[in-house]
Parts: sequence; C-alpha cells; structure tokens
Amino acid sequence: MKIVILDGYVLNPGDLSWSSLEELGDLTVYDKTVFDNSNDDLIIERIKDAEIVFTNKTPISENVFKNCPKLKYLGVLATGYNIVDIKASKKFGVVVTNIPNYSTDAVAQMAVSLLLELTNHVSIHNKAVKERQWNEIGEWCFWKKSLMELGSKTAGIIGYGKIGQATSKIVQAMGMKVLAYNRHKNKVLESENVKYAELNDVFEKSDVIFLHCPLTEETKGIINSKSIERMKDGVIIVNNARGSLIVEEDLAHALNNGKVYGAALDVTSREPIEKESPLLKAENCIITPHISWAAKETRERLLNIAVENLKKFLEGNPINVIIL
Repeated sequence: MKIVILDGYVLNPGDLSWSSLEELGDLTVYDKTVFDNSNDDLIIERIKDAEIVFTNKTPISENVFKNCPKLKYLGVLATGYNIVDIKASKKFGVVVTNIPNYSTDAVAQMAVSLLLELTNHVSIHNKAVKERQWNEIGEWCFWKKSLMELGSKTAGIIGYGKIGQATSKIVQAMGMKVLAYNRHKNKVLESENVKYAELNDVFEKSDVIFLHCPLTEETKGIINSKSIERMKDGVIIVNNARGSLIVEEDLAHALNNGKVYGAALDVTSREPIEKESPLLKAENCIITPHISWAAKETRERLLNIAVENLKKFLEGNPINVIIL
C-alpha cells in the first residue's frame, strides 16, 4: 500500500518520527508540494499511484480526485478541511478525515501569551535591558511603555467551543470577567464570571476580544470598521483562529488612530503575510507566524491521531470522517 504525505515539513521538521506510518505501508514524505490555483500537475504526479494521502495545506481539488483513481483515503493533518473539495471526494468515493481537538490547550496558551505581550511588553523591556538602557537611566526601575493590569477587566470571547472555554479558564484565573458569544449556547457553562452575550454586546462591553470561531461565510470579516466602531476606545483584539475573520485594512486604520489599543495576531488573511500588508506598519500590532498549534507535544498528538484515523479506516471502521 502506497502512502504519500504531500507537505510533511511543518508537522515534522525532523523532531518527530514517521515510523508509525511506515509500519502501515510504503511511505513517501515530501517536505512541501508547491502548487498554484490553476495547476494541479505536481500534486497529481506525486500521488497518482497512492491509495493513502495526507495533506496539511496542499489543496486537493476535483481535478486531483479525477486523475488519481487509486486514491481511497485522504487524511487532513489539521482540524480545518477547507483545502479539500469534499463534494468531489464523495463523488469519487474517497474517505476524508481530519484531526479534531488536538491543539486546544496550546492555542489557548498562545492566545493569552499574545495578550500578555501587549499588556506587559516583555520583549520590549528585555531588549531595552540588553541594550543597557536601564543602566543609562540609572534608576532601580524604568519602563518603555505603560503596563496594564487585566484583573476586573472584561474578556469577550467570540466562539465558545473547546478553545474558547480553555482561554476563558486562563483569563478568569487572572481576575477577568468573560462575555461569551457562540451560535449554540450551553447554559451549563455560565457562572458568576461567565455570561453568554449577543455579538454586539461583546463588541460594546469587552476590554479584550478573543477570536476563537471558525471561518464561515457568516464570520468572514467579522472584525471590520463597523464592528470596531461599536467597541470601547482602547480595546485589545487577539486572533489566533483564522486571518480572514478580520478586515485587515480596517484594523490597521483603527490601530493607527488609537481606537484599538493593540492587536495580537498569529494568523493573517494571506500566509505568509504579504509585504504590502498595512498591519506590518500598524501601531502596537504583534504578528507571529501561525505557531499557536506548533508545540512539540501538540504535533505529536496530531500525528498519533492521524495514524489512529488511518488504522481505523483500514479496519473498516473510519473515525473523524468529514461528512457534508
């Protein structure tokens, strides 16, 4: 049985082992498969003889399914599966699976880390000390930018699934109140410090807004000039969900005019970020390269689930199957 991984480097740059997949078949791993939206030729060439294929971000179109008749199973090495034409997979009889709930704690940890970088400016002050600015001041203490205390402030969490709830637990431990917005409300999750709210209430009453919702037609561009106008002056926005949840030009404008105090982003609408992006020069905007999921422990968990998904498929009892 031939197994191909189209883009294995991000999951495993060398610190993990592919041995658990090698035990299941003849494994070929490509670090990256370069593609463009108009040409699937390289993808097809690499997987045309494979029964089993794994992809992280390499797109699998109807044309790929059509030209790879041996393909029986496609494992997406992520939770999101918008890179796959699911309708076409059904048409050609290919089972598609994903990896749910593998990075909950890591993503929540990163969300709060991004927030704390904006409020406590750790990297700025570390750099200042190493440049001997502290010595030049000559005082026992100095600061480059004012720090912010989060206790008693309100965190608005848009998307109150597992990651949103994990973030909520952390910020509550720091004394924050939580307003949660979710399409489906689970009243059991409400408490003295956590209340469900309508979206506009989250915009209007939050000091910090976390984005933890999926990217859908309804949520695309949910942070825009109109929603920002509803927010408190000096609001902080944290996004490590999907870049296209934000209209980036509108956020950059709000950062530059001071309506938004700061933004911390681990995702952008185009990745890598375009060199012309207005966010690169926006005031008080922190950007990291989509690393919330990337702790070694998290990647190990992802790989283990991917292997288990394949084993269950081979046994005739597939799990984590994407169903339209």
